Amino acid sequence: MSIAVVGSIAFDSVKTPFGEREQALGGAANYFSMAASLFSKVNLVGVVGEDFPQHHLQFLQERGVDIEGVQKNSGKTFHWRGQYGFDLNEARTLRTDLNVFAEFSPKLPVHYRHAEIVFLANIDPTLQLHVLEQVHEPKLIAMDTMNFWIESKPEELKEVIKRVDILFINDAEIRQLAGENNVLKAVRKVQGLGPQTVVVKRGEYGAVLFCGMQCYFAPAFPLEELFDPTGAGDTFAGGFLGWLSRRNHDFTYETLKEAMLVGTVMSSFVIENFSFDRMKNLTLKEVDARCQVLQTLTSGPTKLYFS
Repeated sequence: MSIAVVGSIAFDSVKTPFGEREQALGGAANYFSMAASLFSKVNLVGVVGEDFPQHHLQFLQERGVDIEGVQKNSGKTFHWRGQYGFDLNEARTLRTDLNVFAEFSPKLPVHYRHAEIVFLANIDPTLQLHVLEQVHEPKLIAMDTMNFWIESKPEELKEVIKRVDILFINDAEIRQLAGENNVLKAVRKVQGLGPQTVVVKRGEYGAVLFCGMQCYFAPAFPLEELFDPTGAGDTFAGGFLGWLSRRNHDFTYETLKEAMLVGTVMSSFVIENFSFDRMKNLTLKEVDARCQVLQTLTSGPTKLYFS
């Protein structure tokens, strides 16, 4: 199965308590593609400026990412500057220069429009709707969003949510979206809008899968070295949907649980260094090894005795 992803391609300038990096390759669609391409064919849709180095695009191609959908416009590439304190769950945005991304209008090449899985990364919901008008009966549609769109375009966002199968969102955002303080109540309200599968991301505390009335928790993979959490959520989604693509048409609850583990493990690799430094030479053998460890953390005792 193939995956079409639409989202940002960017330069990130990031400072954390453990170091900093200027003008590193970033962007939601990039992080997603890097993770998903380990498991599946990925078709990338985004926009870059004249300042975007060709070797970055070649790097994506070498990973098996189809870049025909990447537009190159006059101007500069989207640039985000942010900083993290010791609480790596929350980034402080210092500056956002949208540049060519401000006028981005996704145009899917013809062969992208038949992708079996579509991922709408965190972009304006109006653009997400525009993408959905171009695809032809995908087997699965997933999306991500953020508090800015929840506040500024709630009706457009809800229209997108009605049309997707899986929503990726963090715990604060889903409470805001649903107007509920309790995450479980918020999930049930969002499921009422359309998507029966909701993945609530909780940063260093893992992620929770809600599939209909079923629920599964995947803890974060324990790490000794954490450098930069930028892109961890998009990397998680890439691993998650990449695994579903690898498993072909199997979108059962058990397979979704497997995808939770793979997504969690993929995000554990990306945060071990800045940008894609840790991901560049990542192998399936390394991913498999961490998945085996994570499985042991999610399996409890077979039986409890109270007498």
